[in-house]
Amino acid sequence: MKAIIVGAGFGGLSLAALLAKNGFNVTVIEKNEQPGGRAGVYNDKDFYFDMGPSWYLMPDVYEKFFAEFGKKPEDFFKLERLDPSYRIFFGNKKSVDVAADIEKNYILFDSLEKNGAKKLEEYLKSSEEIYDFSLNEMLYKDYTSILNFFNGKLLLKGYKLNILENLQHYVNKKFESDEARKILEYAIGFLGGAPANTPSFYHLMSHVDLTMGVFYPQGGMRKVVDSIYKLAQSYGVKFQFNEPVEMLDIHDHNVKRIITSKAIYDADLVIVNADYAHSELNFLTKDNRTYDAKYWGSRVMAPSAMVVYLGVDYTINKLVHHNLFLDDDWEHGFDTIFDSKKAAWPENPSYYVNVPSRTDLSAAPQGSDTLFILIPLAPGLEDNSKLREKFYNKIMDDLESKIDENIRDHIVVKRIFALNDFKDRYNAYKGTALGLSHTLRQSALWRPAHKSKKVKNLYYSGHYTHPGIGVPMTLISSQIVADELSSKFL
Repeated sequence: MKAIIVGAGFGGLSLAALLAKNGFNVTVIEKNEQPGGRAGVYNDKDFYFDMGPSWYLMPDVYEKFFAEFGKKPEDFFKLERLDPSYRIFFGNKKSVDVAADIEKNYILFDSLEKNGAKKLEEYLKSSEEIYDFSLNEMLYKDYTSILNFFNGKLLLKGYKLNILENLQHYVNKKFESDEARKILEYAIGFLGGAPANTPSFYHLMSHVDLTMGVFYPQGGMRKVVDSIYKLAQSYGVKFQFNEPVEMLDIHDHNVKRIITSKAIYDADLVIVNADYAHSELNFLTKDNRTYDAKYWGSRVMAPSAMVVYLGVDYTINKLVHHNLFLDDDWEHGFDTIFDSKKAAWPENPSYYVNVPSRTDLSAAPQGSDTLFILIPLAPGLEDNSKLREKFYNKIMDDLESKIDENIRDHIVVKRIFALNDFKDRYNAYKGTALGLSHTLRQSALWRPAHKSKKVKNLYYSGHYTHPGIGVPMTLISSQIVADELSSKFL
């Protein structure tokens, strides 16, 4: 069967490889000039930047994906476990390193509060139990009705999932110190949420980073993109770049043609990996949409961001590979992102600084550093060059003061990427960087469906669908869709 995939992000690439391996004739149509979607690459003057994802977490998910092809991640790229996993700067007070060695983290938590090590050990036992259960019973399964969600095993485990309790409340009742709480809550940013609006069972993320560890693929996340791209090509997948899709032509409840800026394609199946909201609202007529404009307007969108790509002509020794700068009043920061009445460019934002050149010599010229600075923002904000430059200087003032370095005098490469760029490059709804947040009403069964309810041969994959945000989740989404299509059509 002839399958057309719209979008060459991680979801599109991985699905293309899986379908082609299973015998489909696959073509991927991509709006931009390279594979990867939000995980594209930008380079200038020998400084290389992963434009989007920069954390390699949940290595078991990557292993399971590559095993579908009889391969291992190590067949494509070299993985290194980072140590420290990351460094956290708490306001102007202090910084701590979260280590690869869990015993060192127990010592750290003992220094943060009384019986901190014992509390962390108990917390991580629960986190691991929920992670294992989720991986084995929830993440790789599609949900098409409430009966799928509340099966026997889920009901039996329900009391431990605490689905009605939010993460903030769950962590606060177990830990007393502000620092300990933030270490355990920050990772929810990977899911595009805030501790107060994310279900407590997502504390499984603490098992992911504190126990399983934080890794880095030599060559960056772009190396993972390139690996899956080449894997797909090895099974005969064809790619069309620089070719935006303009419309899906539908007759008798089936997509008959895909109309792009350059050509018209026939297909037996169409799978959209492009932005779900944009695709529904712009590729389909009203009567063929599963979700209308009112639906998307009522969703809790994950944050957008301003990302600063900097190349500097020296090494910043006070920064490690991953660095988190967390404001003392970070709850107010979450309000400026998720509360529509308070949405604004924040006064005292928390932010993240990635220095891949700390681990990867190919990321920057010798004796130089590559910096990726990400500041979460509310989706839908006004965005212009004046606002960006003012905000950039605010962030740089803060960063330079906290590490006592003058970075701006050493800049060789500078690029700012923000809301309007997310809209223009990725067709991102409201400029979101991540898609749909993981609130209770937007998890599992309640995420947008993999299959269109109006068009028989139209499917969706990627971070809007179950299981959600993050590269590992998009790989799982692709495996769910590939299994369903292969069992139904082959």
